[in-house]
Amino acid sequence: MSPPLVETRGLTKRYPGVVALNAVDFTLMPGEVHVLFGENGAGKSTLISMLAGANHPTEGTILVRGEPVVFQDVSDARSRGISAVFQEFSLVPTLTVAENIFLGDEPRIGPFLDRRGMLNRALRLFEDLEFPISPKRRVSSLSRAEQQMVEIAKALHREVSILILDEPTASLTDREVDHLFAVVTRLKRQGVGIIYISHRMQEFARIADRVTVLRDGAKVGEVAMAETSESELVSLMAGRAITEIYPHIPRPKGDSAPLLSIRGLHAWGVHGIDLDVRPGEVLGVAGLIGSGKSRAFRALMGLLPVEAGQVTHAGLDVTGAPTRVLMARGLYYLTADRKTEGLQMTATTRDNLAQGILAGLPRRAGLLPWRAIRAKGEDIAQRVDIPPSYRGRLVAQLSGGNQQKTLFGRGLGSDYDLYILDEPTVGVDMGARAAIYGLIRDLAAAGKAVVVISSDLPEAMNLAHRLVVFSQGRIAAELEGEAIAESAVLAHFFDFDGDSAPSTAASSQGSAA
Repeated sequence: MSPPLVETRGLTKRYPGVVALNAVDFTLMPGEVHVLFGENGAGKSTLISMLAGANHPTEGTILVRGEPVVFQDVSDARSRGISAVFQEFSLVPTLTVAENIFLGDEPRIGPFLDRRGMLNRALRLFEDLEFPISPKRRVSSLSRAEQQMVEIAKALHREVSILILDEPTASLTDREVDHLFAVVTRLKRQGVGIIYISHRMQEFARIADRVTVLRDGAKVGEVAMAETSESELVSLMAGRAITEIYPHIPRPKGDSAPLLSIRGLHAWGVHGIDLDVRPGEVLGVAGLIGSGKSRAFRALMGLLPVEAGQVTHAGLDVTGAPTRVLMARGLYYLTADRKTEGLQMTATTRDNLAQGILAGLPRRAGLLPWRAIRAKGEDIAQRVDIPPSYRGRLVAQLSGGNQQKTLFGRGLGSDYDLYILDEPTVGVDMGARAAIYGLIRDLAAAGKAVVVISSDLPEAMNLAHRLVVFSQGRIAAELEGEAIAESAVLAHFFDFDGDSAPSTAASSQGSAA
């Protein structure tokens, strides 16, 4: 047999007071997909950061094709055929897509940059990946999902023998995931080894050969994917059985007046949206990248200009109102981009949660009740399952999943009556997902309206009383109850012709809205 492409022996990483990775043995063989699975903070990101040259071990050995190596930096690892797509993007927003892909590796004609060659190579790469992005666009104009595609293309533009993918599908819809997995299958046939991190367990059966499970920085198991089940993996990950991921969320009783009404909403990429959301309802929102599913709600929250239409909240016209005014009225928007829009990365988790609490306090002179604010922050941190040892750390030092839990916790600091959650569980492990889904259930039970915008179709389907499907900037379908089925949702991703009204289907239980 060929030697492993990559092997670690007793790999350990210590920080002051913390053992992030503890004596982990790991192997990656040619032509296999080896999944790293574990809760947030289990050590997955620490392990791959050392394999990619972005971090250095305290103890232990890394071998590449049987030879011990000590990576000086990321470029040193790349020179040995190791390329990584990290969960946190490394794109330069002021450059074009093509310039980002070839940054540091630009083709030249003599002393000059070969911009035409760069653009043509980028075009061929995106055609090969079937990603619908123009290489001429500036990265600052891209959605988070489109930026994810650019990161993947950036990793694949050069020859790689070891590819590390950290939550590569977190912001992608099923169609884009299919394209990515086709590329993964082709790379496997070429002998490329792939280290894959994801919390979407439904993906493992499609591409994984082996799964290594980490918990609290240590390796607790390694299994062949063909010989295990999702429930066994979850039990290994959490150290306990998690029997219920998606909770039962009771449908609101009666036919209450809409809390939020949208009529004829037009904005960038949104072409006439009519929609009502009622108290106690969980509204799921699905659609492909560029379908308008996020832009519609960003527009009503004052984050994009409203070109036409009307938005009313509790009977009051709030069309075009500033975000701060809307939040003061009881509307909360959880952004899909936690790093640049949602969190203060250089503040601690406690301070981020405190900011969410302060947003709901009345503005008046005098001292702030810091003791009560801190106590409430600790209660929120416990509700969203942030370990006590992480609460005093800077958010920038946390794993992506714990950052997401902090972002979700900020929305619990004040009393809102409408929660718009845009990709609420990006990078969050199964145990934490179950906790967040329980919080969504509790919000709905308390009479709050909840909108869940998600590229994770099972998430949107299983949480929703009612599901709207966006296509080409419009609502193509509205489904309820038993009519919320994957085949029905997927069919409406592409079928909107712009002339007919959106199709509506409901179960025999009647309308929740």
